[in-house]
Formats: sequence, structure tokens, C-alpha cells
Amino acid sequence: MDKRKVITAYQRGFITIQECGQILGIESVQLSRLVQDSLEGQKNTQRSGQTVSR
Repeated sequence: MDKRKVITAYQRGFITIQECGQILGIESVQLSRLVQDSLEGQKNTQRSGQTVSR
């Protein structure tokens, strides 16, 4: 499954952080950083005038 889709599902409240980590096969510390990086990437994309497709 695409990592971005799993992270988006977590951000929208469809799955828990634990489920997200299990699906991606990573531990909570790595997962927290991955989610944070994803949020920063979305903000940077929106600032540059590009749309984010989900």
C-alpha cells in the first residue's frame, strides 16, 4: 500500500497511529517523523501554488 495513503488515513482519523505503524512496518519514532515530514511537504507544496491530490 502507498505510504502516503496510509498517512492520510491516519491524519483523517480512519486508523490509529499504531495501525499506521503496523501497516508501514515501522516503529513509533520513525512514524512520528514520517508523519511530520509529510505534513511539511504538503505545506510546502501548497505554498508554491501547486495543488495536492489525494
